[in-house]
Order: sequence, then C-alpha cells, then structure tokens
Amino acid sequence: MTKKQIWRISKTILKVCITAIALYWVFSKVEADYHEQAMENIEAGSDEYPPSFWQFIGQTIADSNPLFLGLAFVAYGCSIVIAASRLNGFFKGVGLVLSERYNFRLYLLGLFYNLFLPGGVGGDGYKIYFLRRKFSIKGRKLLSAVFFDRLSGLWALCLITSALVIFIPRLQIPNQVPIIVVVIGSVVYYTIVRRYFSDYSKRFFRTHLKALGTQSMQVICAIFLLYALGFDGKFAPYLLMFLVSSLVAVVPFTVGGLGAREMVFVFGAKYFQLDAHLAILISLLFYLTSALLAAIGSYFIFRPQGLGEDKLPTATEADLDRLDDDAMTESI
Repeated sequence: MTKKQIWRISKTILKVCITAIALYWVFSKVEADYHEQAMENIEAGSDEYPPSFWQFIGQTIADSNPLFLGLAFVAYGCSIVIAASRLNGFFKGVGLVLSERYNFRLYLLGLFYNLFLPGGVGGDGYKIYFLRRKFSIKGRKLLSAVFFDRLSGLWALCLITSALVIFIPRLQIPNQVPIIVVVIGSVVYYTIVRRYFSDYSKRFFRTHLKALGTQSMQVICAIFLLYALGFDGKFAPYLLMFLVSSLVAVVPFTVGGLGAREMVFVFGAKYFQLDAHLAILISLLFYLTSALLAAIGSYFIFRPQGLGEDKLPTATEADLDRLDDDAMTESI
C-alpha cells in the first residue's frame, strides 16, 4: 500500500470519527435536556409519562406532514438545478461549453461523491478530473471555475444571512451594520473580479443571481421542513441557524457536514432559547433530503452512457491523479 493510499484511507477514517463524535455529543446533550424537561413535567404533576427520547424523535418524524416534506424536497431539487446552471456559467467563462442537461447529470454525480464518498477525491475534484480528461482542458481553468462557483455561493449565503440578522432583535446588531457590510463587501468583490478575472466578470450578475436563487430555495426548503414538523412560531432564528450551519458545513472535516450542522443548531437553540429537539430534526431532515437527491447521482455509475461514456473513471483513479497534480484539490 502506497503512502497516498494510506493518506486517503486515514483521511476517511478521520472524517468518520469526527462526524461520529460530533453526533454523539449532539444527541447526548439533547437527550439529557429532554429527560430533564420530562422530569420537571412529572414533578409539576403531569399525569402522562413521556416516551423515551428516541421514541419521541421517531414519533415526531412519523407525524410530520408528508405534503410539506415533499415540497421541501422539490425546493431543494430546484436549488440544485439552479446551482448546476450557475456552475455551467463559470465553465463557459473558461471556454468549456456544456449543455445544461449534460452538466446537470455530471453535477448529480458530483453530489453523490461529495456525500457518500467523503474520504475520496470529492465531487468537485471528480468533476475536474473527468472534464479535464474528456475535453482536454487545463485543470487549473476548471479549478478556478469551481472555485468562483463556490465563492459566489458563499457570497449569496452571507448576503441572505445579513438580511436575516435585521429581523432578529435579540442579536442587538444595528440594522445599518449588515447593510453596510454587504454593500461594501459586494462592491469590493465585484471590483476585484472585474479587474483581475475578466473571464468571469462578463457573467457576474447572471451567475450571482443564480447563487441567490440557489440559497433562497434552500431557505424555502428549511421553511417547508418547519411546516412539516408543525411549527407555527417565529421562523427567523431557526433560519439563521440553518444558514450559519450551511457555512460551517463547508469546512470539510465531517461527512457531508453531518455533525457540524447539528452542533450549530444545539448552540443556536441554547442562545435563542428555542426547542433544541425541533432544531436537530430540521438539520437531520435537511441532510436526509440532500442525501436522497444525491443518491440519484449513483445512477450514472451504473449507466455511464448517460454521460456519453462506456465506463466512468473510478473515484480512486481521480483521487490518485489529484495527488499527483498540484492543480487538483479535493475542496475549494
């Protein structure tokens, strides 16, 4: 076994361990709070003995509204369609012209690798390797396209988060602060792109509107999940936690952000004095929604003809190639 293979396996094990530890901490914390609340209710004279924590979680999910769960999946699916189109715009900026249909199929395959093969090359790296091999385009160009795609998503995420801050008085942040930060940051961001990366500035507004559309649809997905769980209170704190957890999930230390998202919801629920059980359920249901859609990408592993190939390169081939080439990276 080579050093590269040992590193890849070690990285996978490390991610799985970090995810497991994070989830163990999250559920231990939430379960302890649940039992504490149950004992308080009993001491207060409640005649009903509450179900166990896991029975409570299972029953809550079972009682969720299937219509809103379906709408949440549709909203998330729309966000992925828009995100794929956004990435295609950046590909066009480096001279790679793909049909929207073909690009979407490849995007789904990338989602599958991101979520289900966490220790390998990752979805972005696999797409770069695949496109570089198929269309003989430089890896650095593809890398820059994927990088700016991610950067546009980060910009949209920060913009929506800043807008949401205005509706949460508990944070005690003056309304003009997020507005000023967003305006100045956006102007500086656009100026730098226009001056130093002219290939992308031509499609700047189009791609960044799609970035806003992607993040907005994911926020709508979270709203539908809240409705599915029967929530009828203030949505803003939960949506803020959802957006912050999306930022944290970008850091590639856990499997698909699992564990990291839930930790954000636990700390956020404590700060805002919200229902931690509901917060965790939103996070888990969103993960399951994304996993269900990502699983569709596995179809092209068994039917590579959908991508115009008789056989797709394996993730191991792409990973080893990435380790041999400084232009290839796992995450951006």
